[in-house]
Amino acid sequence: QVQLVESGGGSVQAGGSLGLSCAASRWTTCMGWFRQAPGKEREEVARMWLSSAQYNSDSVKGRFTISRDNAKNTVYRQMNTLIPEDTAMYYCAAGNSVGCNNYWGQGTQVTVSS
Repeated sequence: QVQLVESGGGSVQAGGSLGLSCAASRWTTCMGWFRQAPGKEREEVARMWLSSAQYNSDSVKGRFTISRDNAKNTVYRQMNTLIPEDTAMYYCAAGNSVGCNNYWGQGTQVTVSS
């Protein structure tokens, strides 16, 4: 099993920035971020294999960045120019070379006010 602990969530005003981090109990091939807004399906925001990043949402490209420290088993996400539509529960996830959804963190709430 892999334990994932997210940190960095909170409330910010539109146009602000927020950084999230996720620490894993051991190294995994893939680490990434999902989010789920009230009444909506959970969607994958980004994932990383080693130094390769993949962004699944066009709305976050150019605003969100993801990085990974393999030595520390930690993935980071910097969110810039936040908008109210970014408000959601953000989940850290990890997996193998096939998928990035084998393990899940508890989640951290991100709220963007106008």
